[in-house]
Amino acid sequence: MGEEQVLSVTKWVNWLLGKPALWILRAVHVRPANPEYPISNFFAMELIVFAFAIVFFLWLRRRLSVDKPGATQQSMELFLTNSMGVGVKDLVDDVVGHGGERHIPLMGSIAMFILLCNLLALIPGFMSPTADVTVPLACAVVVFLYYNWYGVRHHGPLGYGKTLLGPVWWLSPLMFLIETISHFARILSLTVRLWANMMVGELIYITFLALTMGLFIFAVHHSPAGYLSGIIPVGIPLALDLFHVFEAILQAFIFTILAIIYMGLAVAEEH
Repeated sequence: MGEEQVLSVTKWVNWLLGKPALWILRAVHVRPANPEYPISNFFAMELIVFAFAIVFFLWLRRRLSVDKPGATQQSMELFLTNSMGVGVKDLVDDVVGHGGERHIPLMGSIAMFILLCNLLALIPGFMSPTADVTVPLACAVVVFLYYNWYGVRHHGPLGYGKTLLGPVWWLSPLMFLIETISHFARILSLTVRLWANMMVGELIYITFLALTMGLFIFAVHHSPAGYLSGIIPVGIPLALDLFHVFEAILQAFIFTILAIIYMGLAVAEEH
Protein backbone atom coordinates (compact mmCIF):
# COMPACT_ATOMS: atom_id res chain seq x y z
CA MET A 1 0.00 0.00 0.00
CA GLY A 2 1.71 3.16 -1.15
CA GLU A 3 1.77 6.29 1.00
CA GLU A 4 -0.49 8.17 -1.40
CA GLN A 5 -3.18 5.53 -0.81
CA VAL A 6 -3.08 5.75 2.98
CA LEU A 7 -6.07 7.59 4.40
CA SER A 8 -5.47 10.43 6.84
CA VAL A 9 -7.44 8.56 9.48
CA THR A 10 -5.25 5.50 8.92
CA LYS A 11 -2.14 7.63 9.45
CA TRP A 12 -3.59 8.84 12.74
CA VAL A 13 -4.34 5.25 13.84
CA ASN A 14 -0.79 4.26 12.90
CA TRP A 15 0.54 7.19 14.92
CA LEU A 16 -1.28 5.77 17.96
CA LEU A 17 -0.86 2.03 17.42
CA GLY A 18 1.65 1.58 14.62
CA LYS A 19 4.65 0.72 16.81
CA PRO A 20 2.84 -2.01 18.82
CA ALA A 21 1.36 -3.38 15.58
CA LEU A 22 4.79 -3.48 13.94
CA TRP A 23 6.24 -5.26 16.99
CA ILE A 24 3.48 -7.90 16.87
CA LEU A 25 3.95 -8.45 13.14
CA ARG A 26 7.68 -8.89 13.57
CA ALA A 27 7.10 -11.31 16.46
CA VAL A 28 5.07 -13.58 14.17
CA HIS A 29 7.52 -13.04 11.27
CA VAL A 30 5.09 -11.10 9.10
CA ARG A 31 6.50 -8.29 6.97
CA PRO A 32 4.01 -5.43 6.46
CA ALA A 33 3.55 -4.09 2.96
CA ASN A 34 4.30 -0.59 4.25
CA PRO A 35 6.53 -0.59 7.38
CA GLU A 36 5.85 3.11 7.86
CA TYR A 37 2.12 2.39 8.14
CA PRO A 38 1.82 -1.25 9.27
CA ILE A 39 -1.89 -0.86 10.00
CA SER A 40 -3.71 -0.90 6.67
CA ASN A 41 -6.73 1.18 5.74
CA PHE A 42 -9.28 -1.58 6.22
CA PHE A 43 -7.85 -2.67 9.59
CA ALA A 44 -7.74 0.91 10.82
CA MET A 45 -11.40 1.26 9.88
CA GLU A 46 -12.18 -1.95 11.79
CA LEU A 47 -10.42 -0.61 14.88
CA ILE A 48 -12.48 2.56 14.65
CA VAL A 49 -15.69 0.53 14.39
CA PHE A 50 -14.66 -1.59 17.39
CA ALA A 51 -13.79 1.50 19.44
CA PHE A 52 -17.07 3.21 18.53
CA ALA A 53 -19.09 0.08 19.38
CA ILE A 54 -17.40 -0.31 22.76
CA VAL A 55 -17.95 3.31 23.73
CA PHE A 56 -21.51 3.33 22.39
CA PHE A 57 -22.67 0.18 24.16
CA LEU A 58 -20.98 1.13 27.44
CA TRP A 59 -22.82 4.45 27.23
CA LEU A 60 -26.09 2.73 26.33
CA ARG A 61 -25.75 0.23 29.16
CA ARG A 62 -25.81 3.04 31.71
CA ARG A 63 -29.01 4.41 30.16
CA LEU A 64 -31.02 1.17 29.96
CA SER A 65 -34.36 1.41 31.67
CA VAL A 66 -37.37 -0.87 31.89
CA ASP A 67 -39.77 1.89 32.94
CA LYS A 68 -38.55 4.75 30.73
CA PRO A 69 -36.62 3.43 27.73
CA GLY A 70 -35.02 6.17 25.69
CA ALA A 71 -35.11 6.54 21.91
CA THR A 72 -31.70 4.91 21.49
CA GLN A 73 -32.70 1.93 23.63
CA GLN A 74 -35.93 1.49 21.67
CA SER A 75 -34.01 1.66 18.38
CA MET A 76 -31.65 -1.07 19.56
CA GLU A 77 -34.59 -3.16 20.70
CA LEU A 78 -36.04 -2.86 17.19
CA PHE A 79 -32.74 -4.22 15.92
CA LEU A 80 -33.43 -7.37 17.95
CA THR A 81 -37.18 -7.70 17.55
CA ASN A 82 -39.81 -5.68 15.69
CA SER A 83 -43.31 -5.92 14.29
CA MET A 84 -42.02 -6.87 10.82
CA GLY A 85 -40.30 -9.93 12.24
CA VAL A 86 -36.90 -9.07 10.73
CA GLY A 87 -34.98 -8.43 13.94
CA VAL A 88 -32.08 -10.69 14.82
CA LYS A 89 -34.05 -12.38 17.61
CA ASP A 90 -37.08 -12.76 15.36
CA LEU A 91 -35.03 -14.46 12.65
CA VAL A 92 -33.21 -16.74 15.09
CA ASP A 93 -36.48 -17.79 16.74
CA ASP A 94 -38.13 -18.48 13.39
CA VAL A 95 -35.25 -20.31 11.72
CA VAL A 96 -33.37 -22.03 14.54
CA GLY A 97 -36.30 -22.53 16.88
CA HIS A 98 -35.93 -23.99 20.36
CA GLY A 99 -32.62 -23.09 21.99
CA GLY A 100 -31.86 -20.49 19.35
CA GLU A 101 -31.52 -17.68 21.90
CA ARG A 102 -27.96 -18.81 22.66
CA HIS A 103 -26.96 -17.78 19.15
CA ILE A 104 -28.35 -14.25 19.36
CA PRO A 105 -25.14 -12.68 20.81
CA LEU A 106 -22.93 -13.82 17.93
CA MET A 107 -25.47 -13.31 15.16
CA GLY A 108 -26.38 -9.89 16.54
CA SER A 109 -22.74 -8.88 16.94
CA ILE A 110 -21.88 -9.85 13.36
CA ALA A 111 -24.97 -8.07 12.03
CA MET A 112 -24.12 -4.89 13.94
CA PHE A 113 -20.43 -5.04 13.01
CA ILE A 114 -21.16 -5.45 9.29
CA LEU A 115 -23.77 -2.71 9.35
CA LEU A 116 -21.42 -0.22 11.02
CA CYS A 117 -18.60 -1.17 8.64
CA ASN A 118 -20.89 -0.72 5.64
CA LEU A 119 -22.05 2.70 6.81
CA LEU A 120 -18.59 4.01 7.69
CA ALA A 121 -17.90 5.19 4.13
CA LEU A 122 -20.60 7.84 4.51
CA ILE A 123 -18.15 9.82 6.65
CA PRO A 124 -15.77 11.84 4.43
CA GLY A 125 -12.23 10.52 4.65
CA PHE A 126 -13.31 7.04 5.73
CA MET A 127 -13.94 3.80 3.84
CA SER A 128 -16.05 0.70 4.40
CA PRO A 129 -13.81 -2.09 5.72
CA THR A 130 -16.19 -4.54 4.08
CA ALA A 131 -15.09 -3.16 0.69
CA ASP A 132 -11.82 -5.03 1.30
CA VAL A 133 -12.18 -8.78 0.75
CA THR A 134 -10.30 -9.63 3.96
CA VAL A 135 -13.07 -8.40 6.27
CA PRO A 136 -16.01 -10.25 4.66
CA LEU A 137 -13.81 -13.36 4.45
CA ALA A 138 -13.05 -13.18 8.17
CA CYS A 139 -16.75 -12.78 9.00
CA ALA A 140 -17.63 -15.71 6.74
CA VAL A 141 -14.99 -17.93 8.37
CA VAL A 142 -16.31 -17.06 11.83
CA VAL A 143 -19.84 -18.03 10.78
CA PHE A 144 -18.57 -21.23 9.13
CA LEU A 145 -16.64 -22.36 12.21
CA TYR A 146 -19.44 -21.33 14.55
CA TYR A 147 -22.33 -23.18 12.94
CA ASN A 148 -20.26 -26.30 12.30
CA TRP A 149 -19.08 -26.32 15.90
CA TYR A 150 -22.64 -26.14 17.17
CA GLY A 151 -23.71 -28.75 14.64
CA VAL A 152 -21.12 -31.14 16.08
CA ARG A 153 -22.14 -30.24 19.63
CA HIS A 154 -25.83 -30.78 18.87
CA HIS A 155 -25.61 -34.04 16.92
CA GLY A 156 -22.27 -35.37 18.04
CA PRO A 157 -19.36 -35.90 15.59
CA LEU A 158 -20.85 -39.02 14.03
CA GLY A 159 -24.40 -37.68 13.98
CA TYR A 160 -23.31 -34.45 12.32
CA GLY A 161 -21.26 -36.41 9.82
CA LYS A 162 -24.33 -38.44 8.93
CA THR A 163 -26.17 -35.27 7.95
CA LEU A 164 -23.71 -34.97 5.06
CA LEU A 165 -24.45 -38.45 3.71
CA GLY A 166 -28.00 -37.97 2.44
CA PRO A 167 -30.97 -40.35 2.80
CA VAL A 168 -29.87 -42.92 0.16
CA TRP A 169 -27.06 -45.11 1.48
CA TRP A 170 -25.59 -46.08 -1.87
CA LEU A 171 -25.26 -42.42 -2.85
CA SER A 172 -23.61 -41.54 0.48
CA PRO A 173 -20.02 -41.14 -0.84
CA LEU A 174 -21.18 -38.81 -3.61
CA MET A 175 -23.48 -36.87 -1.28
CA PHE A 176 -20.69 -36.51 1.28
CA LEU A 177 -18.44 -34.98 -1.37
CA ILE A 178 -21.18 -32.67 -2.65
CA GLU A 179 -22.25 -31.57 0.85
CA THR A 180 -18.67 -30.95 1.95
CA ILE A 181 -17.98 -28.79 -1.11
CA SER A 182 -21.31 -27.03 -0.55
CA HIS A 183 -20.39 -26.15 3.04
CA PHE A 184 -17.03 -24.69 2.06
CA ALA A 185 -18.68 -22.86 -0.84
CA ARG A 186 -20.73 -20.97 1.75
CA ILE A 187 -17.55 -19.18 2.81
CA LEU A 188 -17.04 -18.01 -0.77
CA SER A 189 -20.70 -17.09 -1.17
CA LEU A 190 -20.86 -15.01 2.01
CA THR A 191 -17.54 -13.33 1.24
CA VAL A 192 -18.08 -12.43 -2.39
CA ARG A 193 -21.67 -11.25 -1.95
CA LEU A 194 -20.77 -8.75 0.76
CA TRP A 195 -17.39 -7.68 -0.58
CA ALA A 196 -18.44 -7.26 -4.21
CA ASN A 197 -21.54 -5.21 -3.40
CA MET A 198 -19.73 -2.85 -1.03
CA MET A 199 -16.69 -2.48 -3.32
CA VAL A 200 -18.84 -1.76 -6.37
CA GLY A 201 -20.98 0.65 -4.34
CA GLU A 202 -17.91 2.70 -3.40
CA LEU A 203 -16.58 2.63 -6.97
CA ILE A 204 -19.93 3.85 -8.33
CA TYR A 205 -19.99 6.68 -5.80
CA ILE A 206 -16.45 7.84 -6.66
CA THR A 207 -17.06 7.53 -10.39
CA PHE A 208 -20.31 9.48 -10.40
CA LEU A 209 -18.85 12.13 -8.12
CA ALA A 210 -15.92 12.64 -10.50
CA LEU A 211 -18.23 12.78 -13.54
CA THR A 212 -20.63 15.27 -11.97
CA MET A 213 -17.80 17.50 -10.77
CA GLY A 214 -16.31 17.39 -14.27
CA LEU A 215 -19.68 18.35 -15.78
CA PHE A 216 -20.03 21.24 -13.33
CA ILE A 217 -16.55 22.59 -14.10
CA PHE A 218 -17.20 22.26 -17.85
CA ALA A 219 -20.50 24.14 -17.56
CA VAL A 220 -18.97 26.95 -15.48
CA HIS A 221 -16.11 27.47 -17.93
CA HIS A 222 -18.46 27.76 -20.91
CA SER A 223 -21.23 29.92 -19.47
CA PRO A 224 -21.91 32.04 -16.36
CA ALA A 225 -25.24 30.23 -16.15
CA GLY A 226 -23.22 27.08 -15.57
CA TYR A 227 -23.21 27.83 -11.87
CA LEU A 228 -26.84 26.76 -11.86
CA SER A 229 -25.62 23.26 -12.60
CA GLY A 230 -24.14 23.19 -9.11
CA ILE A 231 -27.18 21.22 -8.06
CA ILE A 232 -25.76 18.26 -10.01
CA PRO A 233 -22.58 17.66 -7.94
CA VAL A 234 -24.66 18.21 -4.80
CA GLY A 235 -27.82 16.31 -5.67
CA ILE A 236 -26.31 13.17 -7.23
CA PRO A 237 -23.89 12.40 -4.37
CA LEU A 238 -26.78 12.90 -1.94
CA ALA A 239 -28.87 10.40 -3.88
CA LEU A 240 -25.91 8.01 -3.94
CA ASP A 241 -25.51 8.41 -0.18
CA LEU A 242 -29.12 7.36 0.30
CA PHE A 243 -28.52 4.39 -1.98
CA HIS A 244 -25.41 3.50 0.02
CA VAL A 245 -27.44 3.48 3.24
CA PHE A 246 -29.98 1.16 1.62
CA GLU A 247 -27.21 -1.09 0.29
CA ALA A 248 -25.44 -1.14 3.66
CA ILE A 249 -28.59 -2.23 5.50
CA LEU A 250 -29.55 -4.75 2.81
CA GLN A 251 -26.13 -6.43 2.70
CA ALA A 252 -25.92 -6.64 6.49
CA PHE A 253 -29.39 -8.21 6.55
CA ILE A 254 -28.56 -10.73 3.79
CA PHE A 255 -25.33 -11.81 5.47
CA THR A 256 -27.07 -12.17 8.82
CA ILE A 257 -30.08 -14.13 7.58
CA LEU A 258 -27.83 -16.50 5.61
CA ALA A 259 -25.70 -17.07 8.72
CA ILE A 260 -28.85 -17.81 10.73
CA ILE A 261 -30.13 -20.20 8.04
CA TYR A 262 -26.83 -22.09 8.07
CA MET A 263 -27.07 -22.24 11.86
CA GLY A 264 -30.60 -23.59 11.64
CA LEU A 265 -29.58 -26.25 9.13
CA ALA A 266 -26.65 -27.32 11.31
CA VAL A 267 -28.77 -28.00 14.39
CA ALA A 268 -31.92 -29.23 12.63
CA GLU A 269 -33.01 -32.76 13.48
CA GLU A 270 -33.69 -33.62 9.83
CA HIS A 271 -31.85 -32.40 6.74
